[in-house]
Amino acid sequence: MSQNTKSTILENWAGPKETEAPRRATYCFAIKQDSINLDFYLKSFFTKDKVEIHYFNNFEELITICHRFEIDTIFIDSDKEFSQELKLVRAIKENVFIYIIPVILYHPNPDMNSIISAYENGVDDFIYGEWVNHLVEVKIKKIIDRSRRDLSVNPSTRLPGTNIIEKEIARQIEMKAEFAICYADLDNFKAYNDYYGYTRGDKVVRLTAKILRDIVFDSCREGFVGHIAGDDYIFIIPSDRVDDICSSVIRVFDLLIPFRYDLEDRKRGKISSVNRKGEKEVFPLLTISIAVIINQNGNFEHVGELSKMLADLKKATKMKSGSNYMVERRRKY
Repeated sequence: MSQNTKSTILENWAGPKETEAPRRATYCFAIKQDSINLDFYLKSFFTKDKVEIHYFNNFEELITICHRFEIDTIFIDSDKEFSQELKLVRAIKENVFIYIIPVILYHPNPDMNSIISAYENGVDDFIYGEWVNHLVEVKIKKIIDRSRRDLSVNPSTRLPGTNIIEKEIARQIEMKAEFAICYADLDNFKAYNDYYGYTRGDKVVRLTAKILRDIVFDSCREGFVGHIAGDDYIFIIPSDRVDDICSSVIRVFDLLIPFRYDLEDRKRGKISSVNRKGEKEVFPLLTISIAVIINQNGNFEHVGELSKMLADLKKATKMKSGSNYMVERRRKY
C-alpha cells in the first residue's frame, strides 16, 4: 500500500480522542422527489438533529446509497402515474439487504387502486392528499422509531442480524449458488473490552463492521454482510473473490486497529488484563480471524451443516497468531 493511500485511510478512520462531545442523533434519508421539496421539509422536521439526505432516481442508485450509508427511511414522491414508483417499492422489498428499510410514498391525489397496490407491495406508509406538516412529521418520526426498535439488525452496526443471515444462506443454498460464507471474529476482544471499557469496545465493533461493509460492497455488489453478535460477523461473497476480499479485510484491519489503542499501549504492542480464569495476562493488539467455507455443486442442504463446520474452522483459525483467514478444503461432515 502506498504512503498516500495509507495517509488517506488514516485520515478517514481517526483514532479515539481523549475527549469527545456527545454526538447528536443522525437521521439519514434516501429520497426521490418530484412534486414537492422533500429535502426542505425533512430538514425542517429535524432542526435539532443532524440530517443527511441522499438523492436517487432509480433502483441502482438507491442500492449504492444503501450500501454506503445507514439509511433510516426511503421516501418516494410523485404527482404522476404511479406504476414506476410501485415497481421500485417492489424491488426494494424483494432485496435481502435493503428490505428492512422503511419506505414512505407520497402522492397528492392517488386513485384507490394505487393506494391498495402500494400496501400490497410492502410500503410502510402512504401519505396522500393535503400535505399537513405536523402530521407528516409525526408519521415519519414514528416510522423511524418503530423501525429502530423492531428491525432484526444489530443495534450497534445496523447490519442484518442472525435471522436475516440464516434466511440469506438458506436462499443461496436453495438457489444452488456457488458462494463462500466467511465467519469473521476478533482475537483478544474480551481483553480489549475489559481494559478500555464497553464504549471503546463498541467503537471497535462498529469500525470492523464498516471495514467489512466497505470492502465487500466495493468488491462485489452481490455481496452480503451480517453481524451475528458481539465481535462475530458473517459475510457472503462469490467463491472466486475469497482471497482478494479476505486479504483486503486483514490488511485494512491491521492498519487501522492500532489507532484504537492509547499511544503508550500502541507503542508497547500489548495490554495487560485479566483472562477468563481471573488471572493477569498480557494480550497482543487485536487481530481478526476469518473462517471460510465454500459451497460448490450443491454440497450443503441446510444452514446447520455450514454452521457446525464454520464453528470448528473458526477455532482452528484462531489458534494461529496474528490476523489470518483459512478456507475449509475438506468436504462436509
